[in-house]
Amino acid sequence: MAFDLSSTLVVGISATALFDMSESDKMFREAKAEDPDKAIELFRDYMRKHEDIPLQPGTGYPLVKALLGLNQFMHKDDKSPLVEVVVMSRNSPDTGLRVLNSIRHDKLNITRSAFTAGESAADYADAFDVDLFLTTDVKDAQQVIDSGNCAAAILKDPPKDNAAIPEGQVRIAFDGDAVLFSDKSELVYKTQGMAAFHAQEDAMQDTPMEEGPYATLLKKLAKLQDRLPMRVEYSPVRIAIVTARNSPSEMRVIKTLRAWGVYVDEAFFLGGLEKGKVLKAFKPHIFFDDQDVHLDAAANLVPSGKVPYLSSSQLSAMPVKA
Repeated sequence: MAFDLSSTLVVGISATALFDMSESDKMFREAKAEDPDKAIELFRDYMRKHEDIPLQPGTGYPLVKALLGLNQFMHKDDKSPLVEVVVMSRNSPDTGLRVLNSIRHDKLNITRSAFTAGESAADYADAFDVDLFLTTDVKDAQQVIDSGNCAAAILKDPPKDNAAIPEGQVRIAFDGDAVLFSDKSELVYKTQGMAAFHAQEDAMQDTPMEEGPYATLLKKLAKLQDRLPMRVEYSPVRIAIVTARNSPSEMRVIKTLRAWGVYVDEAFFLGGLEKGKVLKAFKPHIFFDDQDVHLDAAANLVPSGKVPYLSSSQLSAMPVKA
């Protein structure tokens, strides 16, 4: 019988998102610019020479470690883990040995992996039942988002001034529009202005918004909370929404979450204020947003990932404002 992961939160993560591989990646890119074939040989030699030297944590490492820690709450009768992590890497099995050695060195309970030797690891997200795909590769993230199979993010560099995250918790922060919710409301704002946006959202506050690319993930987190042995209010999984919305558009957010049957611990309706200060206070293991204008500042403070727009979305064709 196939292993049933329908109640398990499955995170797929690239090696470069889990560990800091900037040194080897830089070496490979520079060599590839001169001689692509020689670059492969140099990279292989480099990874073999360093395969017993543990890699340092990457942007996604704190989230992965905290999520795997939730498996301590498994009930003795559970047939599947609460959380499963799969390393999905463009390395070959040979050059991926350093990644596997680093996982064992850090005692991360990661048992599944895919090494594709330069091919897209995103092709296998559905095969591994992935709910969230974290990568540093723009093309892979875009492919996963466009497939509609699961959430995906392009992780920024590790924060320079990362605040200490409370022990024993998993803290995740989400933007709202074009992340948890569809991009329809954001399109109104972008094309018709703030007044039209507020008027629409106030008038439609009792109409739940359509699901965005991270809605299914949020619902899977709610399912995870249901499997934990404590009330949701005391859950070690703590979720916040950090959005530029403010009154009168905030009501639709809360009522949409209620209609979806999901519990969110904290919500911040900032009305254009900087998100970074709120995120620094919340101390998430990761923050997901669709706009670089918010992420560029936030990524200096907390681990952050960009949620790509669907290729078919009007937002993806709009010019980026400085």
